Amino acid sequence: MLLASPVPALAKAQTPVAFVNAILEAYQRRAIDPLSLLEKSQIEPDILKNAGARITALQMEAVSGLAMRELDDEALGWFNRRLPWGSYGMLVRASLSAPTLGVAMQRWCRHHGLLTDSIGITLTQSDGLASLQIEERSDLGALREFCLVSVLRNALGVACWLSDSRISLRTTRLRFAAPAHHASYQVLFEGETVFGAETNGVQFDARYLDLPIRRDEAALQTMLQRALLLTVRPYRRDRLLVEKVKHALAHHPEHSRNADDLATHLHLSARTLHRQLKDEGASLQQLKDAVRRDVAVAQLQRSKRPIKQIAALAGFQNEKSFSRAFKTWTGQTPEAFRSRDASSQ
Repeated sequence: MLLASPVPALAKAQTPVAFVNAILEAYQRRAIDPLSLLEKSQIEPDILKNAGARITALQMEAVSGLAMRELDDEALGWFNRRLPWGSYGMLVRASLSAPTLGVAMQRWCRHHGLLTDSIGITLTQSDGLASLQIEERSDLGALREFCLVSVLRNALGVACWLSDSRISLRTTRLRFAAPAHHASYQVLFEGETVFGAETNGVQFDARYLDLPIRRDEAALQTMLQRALLLTVRPYRRDRLLVEKVKHALAHHPEHSRNADDLATHLHLSARTLHRQLKDEGASLQQLKDAVRRDVAVAQLQRSKRPIKQIAALAGFQNEKSFSRAFKTWTGQTPEAFRSRDASSQ
Protein backbone atom coordinates (compact mmCIF):
# COMPACT_ATOMS: atom_id res chain seq x y z
CA MET A 1 0.00 0.00 0.00
CA LEU A 2 3.03 2.27 0.32
CA LEU A 3 5.43 3.43 -2.33
CA ALA A 4 8.83 4.80 -1.43
CA SER A 5 9.51 8.40 -2.37
CA PRO A 6 12.50 10.74 -2.36
CA VAL A 7 13.29 12.00 1.12
CA PRO A 8 14.00 15.75 1.31
CA ALA A 9 16.98 16.86 3.31
CA LEU A 10 15.02 19.39 5.35
CA ALA A 11 11.98 18.10 7.24
CA LYS A 12 10.90 18.02 10.86
CA ALA A 13 11.86 14.75 12.56
CA GLN A 14 9.05 13.62 14.88
CA THR A 15 8.65 9.85 14.35
CA PRO A 16 10.33 7.71 17.07
CA VAL A 17 13.28 5.66 15.88
CA ALA A 18 11.73 2.82 17.91
CA PHE A 19 9.38 2.21 14.96
CA VAL A 20 12.34 1.73 12.62
CA ASN A 21 13.82 -0.75 15.08
CA ALA A 22 10.51 -2.62 15.02
CA ILE A 23 10.81 -2.95 11.24
CA LEU A 24 14.37 -4.19 11.65
CA GLU A 25 13.05 -6.80 14.10
CA ALA A 26 10.93 -8.17 11.26
CA TYR A 27 14.03 -8.26 9.04
CA GLN A 28 15.96 -10.12 11.72
CA ARG A 29 13.22 -12.74 12.00
CA ARG A 30 13.48 -13.30 8.26
CA ALA A 31 17.31 -13.27 8.35
CA ILE A 32 17.48 -10.38 5.85
CA ASP A 33 20.22 -7.73 5.98
CA PRO A 34 18.53 -4.31 6.43
CA LEU A 35 21.54 -2.15 5.43
CA SER A 36 20.23 -1.49 1.91
CA LEU A 37 16.83 -0.60 3.35
CA LEU A 38 18.36 2.03 5.65
CA GLU A 39 20.52 3.47 2.87
CA LYS A 40 17.58 3.88 0.48
CA SER A 41 15.54 5.51 3.25
CA GLN A 42 18.44 7.84 4.14
CA ILE A 43 18.50 6.63 7.75
CA GLU A 44 21.88 6.53 9.45
CA PRO A 45 22.36 3.20 11.26
CA ASP A 46 24.02 4.95 14.22
CA ILE A 47 20.84 6.77 15.24
CA LEU A 48 19.08 3.44 15.83
CA LYS A 49 21.06 3.07 19.05
CA ASN A 50 19.69 6.37 20.39
CA ALA A 51 16.29 5.74 21.99
CA GLY A 52 15.46 9.43 21.83
CA ALA A 53 16.22 9.82 18.13
CA ARG A 54 13.56 10.81 15.61
CA ILE A 55 13.13 10.50 11.85
CA THR A 56 10.90 12.48 9.48
CA ALA A 57 7.48 11.35 8.29
CA LEU A 58 8.84 10.97 4.76
CA GLN A 59 11.71 8.81 5.99
CA MET A 60 9.13 6.67 7.77
CA GLU A 61 7.10 6.47 4.59
CA ALA A 62 10.15 5.38 2.63
CA VAL A 63 11.41 2.77 5.09
CA SER A 64 7.90 1.33 5.59
CA GLY A 65 7.14 1.16 1.89
CA LEU A 66 10.43 -0.43 0.96
CA ALA A 67 10.15 -2.96 3.78
CA MET A 68 6.59 -3.91 2.82
CA ARG A 69 7.76 -4.55 -0.73
CA GLU A 70 10.85 -6.50 0.25
CA LEU A 71 9.08 -8.61 2.87
CA ASP A 72 5.86 -8.77 0.81
CA ASP A 73 4.08 -8.07 4.07
CA GLU A 74 2.04 -4.93 4.68
CA ALA A 75 1.84 -5.90 8.35
CA LEU A 76 5.66 -5.83 8.65
CA GLY A 77 5.79 -8.99 10.72
CA TRP A 78 3.11 -8.09 13.27
CA PHE A 79 0.78 -11.02 12.66
CA ASN A 80 0.90 -14.80 12.52
CA ARG A 81 0.89 -14.67 8.73
CA ARG A 82 1.97 -12.19 6.07
CA LEU A 83 -0.44 -9.67 4.57
CA PRO A 84 0.71 -9.62 0.92
CA TRP A 85 1.18 -6.36 -0.93
CA GLY A 86 -2.20 -4.78 -1.71
CA SER A 87 -4.05 -6.24 1.27
CA TYR A 88 -4.95 -2.90 2.86
CA GLY A 89 -5.85 -1.41 -0.51
CA MET A 90 -8.31 -4.29 -0.93
CA LEU A 91 -9.94 -3.38 2.40
CA VAL A 92 -10.44 0.22 1.28
CA ARG A 93 -11.85 -0.87 -2.08
CA ALA A 94 -14.44 -3.03 -0.31
CA SER A 95 -15.65 0.03 1.60
CA LEU A 96 -15.99 2.46 -1.33
CA SER A 97 -19.61 1.60 -2.13
CA ALA A 98 -20.85 2.25 1.43
CA PRO A 99 -23.36 5.10 1.80
CA THR A 100 -21.83 6.51 4.98
CA LEU A 101 -18.53 6.44 6.83
CA GLY A 102 -20.07 4.33 9.60
CA VAL A 103 -21.04 1.56 7.19
CA ALA A 104 -17.69 1.80 5.43
CA MET A 105 -15.69 1.43 8.62
CA GLN A 106 -17.83 -1.45 9.85
CA ARG A 107 -16.97 -3.21 6.61
CA TRP A 108 -13.29 -2.32 7.00
CA CYS A 109 -13.19 -3.79 10.51
CA ARG A 110 -15.05 -6.94 9.49
CA HIS A 111 -12.88 -7.55 6.43
CA HIS A 112 -9.70 -6.94 8.43
CA GLY A 113 -10.66 -10.03 10.41
CA LEU A 114 -10.46 -12.05 7.19
CA LEU A 115 -6.81 -11.08 6.82
CA THR A 116 -5.63 -12.06 10.29
CA ASP A 117 -6.92 -13.41 13.58
CA SER A 118 -4.00 -11.96 15.56
CA ILE A 119 -6.12 -8.92 16.38
CA GLY A 120 -9.80 -8.03 16.20
CA ILE A 121 -11.03 -4.53 15.32
CA THR A 122 -14.49 -3.24 16.27
CA LEU A 123 -16.40 0.00 15.84
CA THR A 124 -19.05 0.85 18.43
CA GLN A 125 -21.14 3.86 19.45
CA SER A 126 -22.27 5.00 22.89
CA ASP A 127 -23.36 8.33 24.37
CA GLY A 128 -22.53 10.24 21.21
CA LEU A 129 -19.01 8.82 20.92
CA ALA A 130 -17.63 6.36 18.38
CA SER A 131 -14.95 3.94 19.60
CA LEU A 132 -12.56 2.12 17.28
CA GLN A 133 -10.95 -0.62 19.37
CA ILE A 134 -8.34 -3.34 18.88
CA GLU A 135 -8.47 -6.63 20.76
CA GLU A 136 -5.12 -8.41 21.03
CA ARG A 137 -5.79 -12.09 20.31
CA SER A 138 -2.17 -13.23 20.20
CA ASP A 139 1.13 -12.16 21.71
CA LEU A 140 2.50 -9.38 19.50
CA GLY A 141 5.81 -9.43 21.35
CA ALA A 142 8.42 -6.80 20.51
CA LEU A 143 6.24 -5.48 17.68
CA ARG A 144 3.26 -4.76 19.92
CA GLU A 145 3.51 -0.97 20.15
CA PHE A 146 4.35 -0.50 16.48
CA CYS A 147 1.49 -2.79 15.45
CA LEU A 148 -1.21 -1.19 17.59
CA VAL A 149 -0.17 2.38 16.74
CA SER A 150 0.09 1.57 13.03
CA VAL A 151 -3.27 -0.18 12.77
CA LEU A 152 -5.08 2.58 14.67
CA ARG A 153 -3.49 5.29 12.55
CA ASN A 154 -4.19 3.33 9.39
CA ALA A 155 -7.87 2.84 10.27
CA LEU A 156 -8.25 6.50 11.17
CA GLY A 157 -6.40 7.52 8.02
CA VAL A 158 -8.79 5.42 5.93
CA ALA A 159 -11.76 7.08 7.66
CA CYS A 160 -10.32 10.54 6.99
CA TRP A 161 -9.64 9.71 3.35
CA LEU A 162 -13.03 8.11 2.66
CA SER A 163 -14.91 11.09 4.11
CA ASP A 164 -12.34 13.67 2.95
CA SER A 165 -12.50 15.11 6.45
CA ARG A 166 -10.15 15.67 9.35
CA ILE A 167 -11.57 13.59 12.19
CA SER A 168 -10.79 15.11 15.57
CA LEU A 169 -9.97 12.56 18.27
CA ARG A 170 -11.22 12.90 21.82
CA THR A 171 -9.04 10.22 23.43
CA THR A 172 -6.54 7.52 22.54
CA ARG A 173 -6.24 4.59 24.96
CA LEU A 174 -3.43 2.04 24.89
CA ARG A 175 -2.93 -0.96 27.13
CA PHE A 176 0.87 -0.82 27.20
CA ALA A 177 2.85 1.40 29.57
CA ALA A 178 4.09 4.79 28.43
CA PRO A 179 7.24 4.25 26.33
CA ALA A 180 10.39 6.36 26.65
CA HIS A 181 9.30 8.31 23.55
CA HIS A 182 5.78 8.98 24.89
CA ALA A 183 6.11 12.70 24.05
CA SER A 184 5.86 11.72 20.36
CA TYR A 185 2.27 10.68 20.92
CA GLN A 186 1.30 14.35 20.89
CA VAL A 187 2.09 14.15 17.16
CA LEU A 188 0.91 10.59 16.54
CA PHE A 189 -2.59 11.14 17.95
CA GLU A 190 -4.67 14.24 18.49
CA GLY A 191 -6.19 14.80 21.93
CA GLU A 192 -5.37 12.99 25.17
CA THR A 193 -3.41 9.71 25.14
CA VAL A 194 -3.88 7.36 28.09
CA PHE A 195 -1.31 4.60 28.64
CA GLY A 196 -1.92 1.50 30.74
CA ALA A 197 -5.60 1.58 29.79
CA GLU A 198 -7.97 -1.40 29.77
CA THR A 199 -8.44 -1.24 26.00
CA ASN A 200 -6.62 -0.18 22.83
CA GLY A 201 -8.55 2.34 20.78
CA VAL A 202 -9.51 5.85 19.80
CA GLN A 203 -12.70 7.81 20.47
CA PHE A 204 -14.29 10.56 18.39
CA ASP A 205 -17.64 12.27 17.85
CA ALA A 206 -20.08 9.66 16.52
CA ARG A 207 -21.57 12.18 14.10
CA TYR A 208 -18.54 11.68 11.85
CA LEU A 209 -19.96 8.25 11.05
CA ASP A 210 -22.89 9.91 9.27
CA LEU A 211 -20.59 11.63 6.77
CA PRO A 212 -21.07 10.44 3.17
CA ILE A 213 -18.32 8.59 1.31
CA ARG A 214 -16.63 11.10 -0.99
CA ARG A 215 -14.22 8.80 -2.85
CA ASP A 216 -14.45 6.46 -5.84
CA GLU A 217 -12.28 3.91 -7.65
CA ALA A 218 -10.39 6.59 -9.59
CA ALA A 219 -9.56 8.39 -6.36
CA LEU A 220 -8.44 5.10 -4.82
CA GLN A 221 -6.03 4.43 -7.68
CA THR A 222 -4.52 7.88 -7.22
CA MET A 223 -4.25 7.44 -3.47
CA LEU A 224 -2.56 4.05 -3.75
CA GLN A 225 0.22 5.54 -5.85
CA ARG A 226 1.49 7.05 -2.64
CA ALA A 227 -0.49 6.20 0.46
CA LEU A 228 1.40 7.13 3.61
CA LEU A 229 0.04 4.40 5.84
CA LEU A 230 0.89 6.03 9.15
CA THR A 231 -0.28 9.57 8.41
CA VAL A 232 -3.87 10.24 9.44
CA ARG A 233 -4.11 14.02 9.57
CA PRO A 234 -3.42 15.39 6.09
CA TYR A 235 -6.85 17.01 5.99
CA ARG A 236 -7.39 20.63 6.95
CA ARG A 237 -11.12 20.40 6.51
CA ASP A 238 -13.30 18.98 9.23
CA ARG A 239 -16.63 18.44 7.48
CA LEU A 240 -18.67 17.80 10.57
CA LEU A 241 -20.13 21.33 10.67
CA VAL A 242 -21.39 20.96 7.09
CA GLU A 243 -23.42 17.93 8.15
CA LYS A 244 -24.70 19.71 11.28
CA VAL A 245 -25.87 22.66 9.19
CA LYS A 246 -27.56 20.43 6.60
CA HIS A 247 -29.36 18.55 9.36
CA ALA A 248 -30.54 21.77 11.00
CA LEU A 249 -31.73 23.22 7.69
CA ALA A 250 -33.66 20.03 6.87
CA HIS A 251 -35.13 19.22 10.28
CA HIS A 252 -35.29 22.55 12.14
CA PRO A 253 -36.36 25.15 9.57
CA GLU A 254 -37.68 27.33 12.39
CA HIS A 255 -34.04 27.96 13.38
CA SER A 256 -32.86 28.52 9.82
CA ARG A 257 -34.47 31.81 8.81
CA ASN A 258 -31.10 33.55 8.72
CA ALA A 259 -27.46 33.02 9.67
CA ASP A 260 -27.91 34.50 13.14
CA ASP A 261 -30.78 32.15 14.03
CA LEU A 262 -28.94 29.13 12.66
CA ALA A 263 -25.70 30.04 14.43
CA THR A 264 -27.53 30.44 17.75
CA HIS A 265 -29.16 27.04 17.27
CA LEU A 266 -25.69 25.52 16.70
CA HIS A 267 -24.18 27.42 19.66
CA LEU A 268 -21.92 29.49 17.42
CA SER A 269 -21.62 33.11 16.41
CA ALA A 270 -22.68 33.96 12.86
CA ARG A 271 -19.10 35.00 12.10
CA THR A 272 -17.73 31.67 13.33
CA LEU A 273 -20.40 29.79 11.36
CA HIS A 274 -19.40 31.46 8.09
CA ARG A 275 -15.66 31.09 8.78
CA GLN A 276 -15.81 27.40 9.67
CA LEU A 277 -18.01 26.60 6.69
CA LYS A 278 -15.48 28.37 4.47
CA ASP A 279 -12.72 26.26 6.04
CA GLU A 280 -14.74 23.16 5.14
CA GLY A 281 -15.09 24.35 1.54
CA ALA A 282 -18.77 25.27 1.75
CA SER A 283 -21.03 28.27 2.21
CA LEU A 284 -24.35 28.66 3.97
CA GLN A 285 -26.09 29.53 0.69
CA GLN A 286 -24.71 26.40 -1.00
CA LEU A 287 -26.00 24.23 1.82
CA LYS A 288 -29.40 25.94 1.80
CA ASP A 289 -29.67 25.28 -1.93
CA ALA A 290 -28.63 21.65 -1.49
CA VAL A 291 -31.21 21.02 1.23
CA ARG A 292 -33.96 22.83 -0.70
CA ARG A 293 -33.14 20.79 -3.79
CA ASP A 294 -33.26 17.51 -1.83
CA VAL A 295 -36.61 18.44 -0.29
CA ALA A 296 -38.06 19.45 -3.65
CA VAL A 297 -36.85 16.34 -5.47
CA ALA A 298 -38.16 14.05 -2.72
CA GLN A 299 -41.57 15.72 -2.75
CA LEU A 300 -41.85 15.64 -6.54
CA GLN A 301 -40.93 11.95 -6.61
CA ARG A 302 -42.89 10.70 -3.61
CA SER A 303 -45.96 12.93 -3.33
CA LYS A 304 -48.73 14.32 -5.45
CA ARG A 305 -48.71 17.71 -3.74
CA PRO A 306 -49.25 20.75 -5.97
CA ILE A 307 -46.10 22.57 -7.05
CA LYS A 308 -47.12 25.58 -4.96
CA GLN A 309 -47.15 23.50 -1.78
CA ILE A 310 -43.80 21.90 -2.62
CA ALA A 311 -42.32 25.35 -3.19
CA ALA A 312 -43.43 26.38 0.30
CA LEU A 313 -42.05 23.18 1.85
CA ALA A 314 -38.71 23.85 0.14
CA GLY A 315 -38.60 27.31 1.67
CA PHE A 316 -39.64 29.47 -1.29
CA GLN A 317 -42.06 32.37 -0.99
CA ASN A 318 -43.71 31.74 -4.35
CA GLU A 319 -43.96 29.17 -7.11
CA LYS A 320 -42.19 31.32 -9.69
CA SER A 321 -38.94 31.68 -7.73
CA PHE A 322 -39.05 27.96 -6.91
CA SER A 323 -39.43 26.97 -10.58
CA ARG A 324 -36.55 29.26 -11.55
CA ALA A 325 -34.24 27.78 -8.87
CA PHE A 326 -35.26 24.19 -9.67
CA LYS A 327 -34.45 24.64 -13.34
CA THR A 328 -31.03 26.00 -12.36
CA TRP A 329 -30.42 22.90 -10.22
CA THR A 330 -31.69 20.22 -12.61
CA GLY A 331 -32.11 21.80 -16.03
CA GLN A 332 -35.85 21.05 -15.89
CA THR A 333 -38.95 22.68 -14.55
CA PRO A 334 -40.60 20.96 -11.54
CA GLU A 335 -43.49 19.84 -13.77
CA ALA A 336 -41.16 18.33 -16.39
CA PHE A 337 -39.09 16.61 -13.70
CA ARG A 338 -42.19 15.05 -12.14
CA SER A 339 -43.55 13.88 -15.49
CA ARG A 340 -40.23 12.38 -16.57
CA ASP A 341 -39.75 10.61 -13.24
CA ALA A 342 -43.26 9.18 -13.38
CA SER A 343 -42.81 7.90 -16.93
CA SER A 344 -39.54 6.16 -16.04
CA GLN A 345 -41.12 4.08 -13.24
